[in-house]
This record gives sequence, C-alpha cells and structure tokens, in this order.
Amino acid sequence: MDDRLPLSQRAMSRRTLFKAGGVLGVAAAAGAAFQVSPLSAAEQALAAPGGAVKLNVLFIGAHPDDEAGNLGVFGQWNEFFDVKAGVITVTRGEGGGNAVGLEEGPPLGMMREAEERKAVGYAGIEHVFNLDGLDFYYTASAPLSHQVWGGDAVLGRIVRVVRATRPDVIVTMNPSAVEGNHGNHQQAAMFAVEAYLAAGDPSRFPEHLAEGFAAWQPRRILRAGANGTGANGEGGVAAGYTPSVASDVVFGCWNGTPSARNGRRWSEMLDLARWAYVTQGWAEMAASPTDPAKISTSWFTVIHSRTPLADPRSGGDAALRGAALPIDGGLPFGTLIDVRPARFEAVAGQSLAVDVTITAPDDAKLAGGAVTLAVPSGWSVSGSQSVRALKKGGSQRLTFQVTAGSDPVGTQARVEATLTAGGASGTTFAPLRVAGAVEATISPLPEIRLFREWTAGLGMKHLDVLVPELFPVGQGRTRPLDVIVQNFSDQVRSGSVSLELPAGFAASPAELPYAGLGAGATATLTFDVANTDTAIPTANRASNGGNWPVTVRAVSDAGTAARSVTMNLVPAYAVQRAEVAPVLDGVRRDDEYPGDPIPVETIWDGSPMGGTTASISAKTWITHDDANLYLFISVADDIRGTILPAADNKRQRRTDSVEIYVDPRGDAPNTAHTFIGGIMPSMDTMTGAPGVGRDRDNWQGEAAVTAPGMEVAVRMAPTAAEYAGYDLEVKIPFSVLPDNLDPAHVGFNVVVNDSDTQNKAAQNRVGWSTFPGMRADPWRWGIITLDGIADAGAGPKDPTLPDTAARSVASPQSILQSAGDQVPLGGSSKADHALKVLSSSVSGGIAKVALQTPRAGTARVFLWDGAKVLGSTEKAVGSGRTDVGFPVSTTASGTGDSLTGTPASPVLAVSFESQSGVSAARAPLGGRSR
Repeated sequence: MDDRLPLSQRAMSRRTLFKAGGVLGVAAAAGAAFQVSPLSAAEQALAAPGGAVKLNVLFIGAHPDDEAGNLGVFGQWNEFFDVKAGVITVTRGEGGGNAVGLEEGPPLGMMREAEERKAVGYAGIEHVFNLDGLDFYYTASAPLSHQVWGGDAVLGRIVRVVRATRPDVIVTMNPSAVEGNHGNHQQAAMFAVEAYLAAGDPSRFPEHLAEGFAAWQPRRILRAGANGTGANGEGGVAAGYTPSVASDVVFGCWNGTPSARNGRRWSEMLDLARWAYVTQGWAEMAASPTDPAKISTSWFTVIHSRTPLADPRSGGDAALRGAALPIDGGLPFGTLIDVRPARFEAVAGQSLAVDVTITAPDDAKLAGGAVTLAVPSGWSVSGSQSVRALKKGGSQRLTFQVTAGSDPVGTQARVEATLTAGGASGTTFAPLRVAGAVEATISPLPEIRLFREWTAGLGMKHLDVLVPELFPVGQGRTRPLDVIVQNFSDQVRSGSVSLELPAGFAASPAELPYAGLGAGATATLTFDVANTDTAIPTANRASNGGNWPVTVRAVSDAGTAARSVTMNLVPAYAVQRAEVAPVLDGVRRDDEYPGDPIPVETIWDGSPMGGTTASISAKTWITHDDANLYLFISVADDIRGTILPAADNKRQRRTDSVEIYVDPRGDAPNTAHTFIGGIMPSMDTMTGAPGVGRDRDNWQGEAAVTAPGMEVAVRMAPTAAEYAGYDLEVKIPFSVLPDNLDPAHVGFNVVVNDSDTQNKAAQNRVGWSTFPGMRADPWRWGIITLDGIADAGAGPKDPTLPDTAARSVASPQSILQSAGDQVPLGGSSKADHALKVLSSSVSGGIAKVALQTPRAGTARVFLWDGAKVLGSTEKAVGSGRTDVGFPVSTTASGTGDSLTGTPASPVLAVSFESQSGVSAARAPLGGRSR
C-alpha cells in the first residue's frame, strides 16, 4: 500500500480513466451508467425543488478567470459523466486591468463577464453567478476584501446560491494566508469554506428558507491546486501525488484526454478557454504542449469530505467519487462518514476524542456494520465499534479515543475512519498535527492572527499548516518581539523559552521563564531582537533570499518543543533634513539632497535583458522639510517602453514607471493604509507631461484629485534614439499621506518598472526592499527615519475605495440566465413576486415594452442580440402595468453563441429590483414571458 495514502482500498475502484485513445470506451461507460434525461434543460430546472437548476459541482472564486485553470477538468467531467458544473464569481473584475481598451469600472466588468461566459462554455458550463461584490484593486489582504465586500452579506449570497443549486462538490481557491495569495482569492475561498459548513444548517441565513430554498449540505470541498510534487503526462494521476503536507489527500486529472465531443484534446480546449480572457492579456498565452508527456495534470486538495473517498490514483474522476458520483462496489451512494477530532493538536501520551458520524443516504437504508479507526504507527486507538442499521437519512455518532505516539513535534498525520456495512466499505479521514506539551512561536502578523482565529472557530486549523511564521527586523535596528507560549497538554506547566538566531543577530534576554501555565492557556513573553551586523545583505540580496531561520524553543517538565520561524532583514536609511527646499525642476543640486542615495537596482520581479541589471537601475536621493518629502530618482534605462495616452493614466506597471511607497507609521496591515504613488515619465509623446497617480492604496486615482500638492518634474531625452533613462524630482506633501508620520519608523520603498517592448507589459522590476510579496506587504518595505520631525501621534484617514460595482440587474446575460435557472440575480434575495413581459414590439427604431410589476421598484429592460445590447432603458415603476419605450439599433448581429446559450435573434432581458428582492424575465421580441 502506498504510504502517501494509507486509506483502505478494499472498496475503491482502481480503474484508470481518461486514458489517451480510450475516450470512446469511457464515454460509452458513462452513457451506460448515467442516462441523459429526456427532459429539456428548462424542464429539468423547473422540475427541481424550488424551481432552480441542480448542479453537481460549484466553483467559487473572486474574479472572472479564477476558474480558468480548472476548465479542462470540468469539461471532462461534463463530457464523460454528464456532471453539471457552475461558477460563482464574487466580483466581475471591474477593478482589474484592460489589455484591449480604456474601459474600466462597470463597463469593464460587463466585458469580463462576457469573457467568462464564453470561456466556461468550452467546458459545458452554462451557469455563472456573479455576486456583485466590488473589485477594488490588487491586495494581499483577506480582511480588507471581507470589509469591502460586506462580510456576511456576500457570504449570505453564496449560501443562497449553494442552497438554490444544491452542489455535491464545491471547488474553490486557496483559503490559507500563504505568501503571495491574492487577498480577494483568499477571502472568496474562506467564504466557500464557510458556505460549505453553513448551507446545511437551517439556523444560518433562515431568510433563505422563507424564500423557498431548503438547507443543503454539500458533501465535499476541494482546493484547486496542491503543494508538493506530481507528474504531468498520461500516467501522472496513476503515479500519485506527493504532498508537502503529509496529511493532505490530493486528486488529479490529466488535461490531455482526447475529447470526442470536440475532436481535440482537453488541453486544447483549455487553451481556447484561457484565450477568451482577452482583457487580461491572456489571448497572448502560449498554447499547451502537444507532447502528451508534457501536458499538465490539474491537482485538487481535499479541504474536507463527509463522504467516502476513492483512491486518488484511480483516475481523473476520483475527486468526484463518493460525493457526486458513486464508488464502484462501494457503500450505497449518499452514505456519509464525517470524522471530527476534538481538536487539531495531538499530544504524545494524551488521549484525544475523535467523533465519527455515520449517516444513511436520503433515499436508501444502510445495513448495520462497524467502524474502525486507523492511526499512524506507534499511536494507539480504541477498538472497532458497531453501527446499527439506519433508516433513510438516519445517523449514528461514535466516539473513539486516540493517543499520539512519539513523533516529532509538527508531524502531520491522518486518522482514517472505515465503515464496513452490507458487504462494502468506505473510508474518509481527518488531519491532525503532533504537538508538544508546551510550544512557543512568534506573535503573528495582525492578518495572520485573524486567519488563525477564523480557522480555530470553524474547526479547520489544518488550513494553518502552510501559513508562514514571519517577522521583520530593520537593518541595524532593534525591535521588540512577542512570543506566544501555549500549553497543549492537560496539566499545568512551567519552563522557559529561548530564541536561537543566526550570526549577526541577537536576542535579549537569551531566555525567559514562564510558570503556572494552565492546560490550554497561553502566555506572552517579549524579547528584543537586533541586527548587530549591518554588513549583512538586506531584503532578498542575501544568499538565502532574505529568509533568516530562527528557532523558538520551549522547555517544560514534559520535554522540549522547537518551532522554526523566518526573520526578514529589511533595509533602513536615515533621511537628513534639507537645508533649503529643493527646486522642482528635474535637476539635482549638491545642496538640495544631503546624504548618499538609496540604490534601487535589485531584481524584484522578472529578469532584465542579458540576465543582469545593466538594462535597468536607479538611485534615489531623499530629504524633507517640515511639510513635505522630496525625492530625486535617477533611472538608467536602455529602451523606452510603451508611451500611453494621457487618458490611460493608471496601472503604471504596464510600462516604464516609478512607484513610491510610504507607510507613515510603519505599521499598516495592508496597502489601504499607505500611500503608493506611481509616475510614468511621459504620456502621449516622449516630451509629454508625466502621468502621476496613486494605485492600490488609501485613495487610488489621478494625483490631481487624490494627492493635491504632489508635484513631479521630469528630465528625459526628447527622442528614442537619445534615450538613456530619465530623472524624476518629486514632492509629496505630508498632508496627502493617510496618517501622521512616525519619524522613527516610516515604511518606505521605491520600485522601478521596466518595459523593453511596446505591448503594455513591464518585464522587469527592480527596487530597494525586494522581498517576494513586497508589493502588498507594507511590513516588508524598508524603514526610513526623519530627523527634526515631531510625532503628532496616530491620525489615520479612512480609505477611499472605488464604490461602483458592476451589477447583475444591469447585465443582460445574467438576467437571461436567472430567468431560466431560477437562481436570484447576484445571489440576492428572491423576490416574493413575479415580473412579467406582457407585450413588446419595435417600430421606427423604437422598442415598446409593456411590463407587469406588483409593487414600486426599478425596472431595467435590455434588447440583446446574443453579442451586444441593441437598446436599453432604466425606469422607476409602480405596481401594475408599465409601458416603456427606448431607441434601439437596427444593426443586430444575430450571431448568437451556442457555447453560452445566447440567442440568435434579439430577446428582451428584464430585471426588476424592489425592497423585497430581485426578479428576472426574458421574452422573445414580439412575445411575452411565461
């Protein structure tokens, strides 16, 4: 048995599905096992409880395109097993980039929705639920995303869609606060986990039940992606996956499977889907390899499963087996095995209760049998327990006692529950972590602390495992470091904690005691950590990439437990006051900028032409007076990148530009509490005025509005032939910063973006503090001090964020879908009334539509030809009949799109919004809704 997955294999099929050349056999098998219903899609939807469409798989992401990498897999599941998938997208991505035009805000969101619908259509997906969350800007902060989206309001919408569509399996992104995880992606995945747990609980969001949606419990939730190693090629799934977290269970599906339906491999279909996201520049992505051995395998990590699991090596459908599809020869389909340890930490020699709940299918009885619990070698577990025969939907809970062995602290393990009943068996699992009796680790960054509180509250602490434990120290500086001591044992403990740091760093004191720490209790000890050798390279310039290992050692009467954490050394600089205020003319004079320059030449992203920094580097001089920061930035560059039009003064990272980062008090949890200025040295022409703005910070937008008083002067050669770089001189008033300055600790960074092409893409980026993730992690910026400035204390300004999200009630494609699948627009409250189109006509370029609405609200009417809006109107209406008229274009494309289900002739899409909820209707032109 493979020790990477010691799940019982007795009832698990070892069929190898999705083999190249074996598609017809698979398709035939699928057809025999899963007969296509003779009902039409509309009839099936209306036949479902509550009138809404039934899905098997539901992907939950943040933006259009988040699902893209999984579409080859979803397409296979749909083709071979008639699995119906849908997609929840919290936002329409209206705050993102646009590689094909100047549209932004809601118009861009509608473009991205259309791209998404086209892309997922290649996988046979017809149901996309955009939830109208605001896409504001790039952030690594899940808490900021939660705040902007409205927290439980968006969670409620997700739960409503889950209850309406009743998926068996949820697939989502990575919910863990790992480095580099987009905050929107993380928060969307956190919502997915919460929805997985909440949707089956009728006490959560009870208003949904009043709307006609019953509580629904999904059976499994998967994370798209995995940490570890697995092979590409046809045999990759059968070879298995080696996870970096030993307790993970990872399923795979090869993207190279031939598709009889499409006449090409699914990797090629995946390419077509990705290329549909043109606004994101994905149309230029390279095609997948044609060599089958190099075609990718998509991997999925189990977050939680309530059902038996198939052998992950048995085929590309294994991720669904037991939840959306039966396991051949396994327990009756729909049998649930839910394993719940009393806590995530298992202490050697200490008993831990593990509950196992067995539930019979809703439509079948379950024969009596027995449950056994398997644990790692060296552990002990109480014996097998019997399960009585269960009626349909009946449950029985059993409690086992598990005692961990002497595995090293931090070992990841699984307990596996196997139910044997009626001549069949099935197994699922729960992860555990071997803990020391007492452990100590650094106090986490604020947003990491919030994430850990969230996982603990949900009983999902295994999601913490990949989260790094990090802290910064300034070059030549000393900082206090809080260390949290926790007693995981069931006895009072006393002992000591020490820090072991690499050469060039010191901790004071070397050791601190703790005493009388109760069972389950924590205590905080504070050390001073210093960088004593200022010659050590800062940021990622060190050979270890700037990741300095620190051991936190806790000693108690039960033994010693050590945890490894990571220290980052950030650069520091003392800014001298200007004797005279610099003249903003793009020329540096000796008396204007005292002190040496800050070097801005270390690769942060990309690799400059020729593999060296010769093609891009910069020096930054900085000074200040009582009211302003002044910077002189001299950039050496060999090729001028794209010169954007003045109307495109945003997203400076697409061409040659400079970004200036300021965290006024050096303690911002995310960039919404910072200043990030972006400067493109010229726009329109080589000698045009610079583009100056703020991006992904406390107030994003053009500097004339968001940073009044900010000034920029530029010196640059007037022609491309003479170009050798540019000089910027910048004044940033303290008044535009989002908080008062702490002159002893200002977070600061400079990044230079370098584009050597004309395709609106910067290939290379150099900076001063150049850690991965720096762009969104203010705590990894450098530190500057300002002499002669008094600290006025904190006076933070609330972030000013974009406030216009693209909305489903204004999206013809969403309206048409909702009118068909009966899932409320945007996941909003389902109206307690019907919207009807009584009649419609077009004459003389004017559309006339008669509506029936039962109460006052807002009606939006669109004439849609399958590709574009031919005309529309928005009107406040009362109850009863309302007649509306609006001009329409006479140049309908009439093309339609079979992939997205859009009509080949114009159709009316109508939404109605009132205090009681939203509703949608569709009607053919000249006809009425039904």
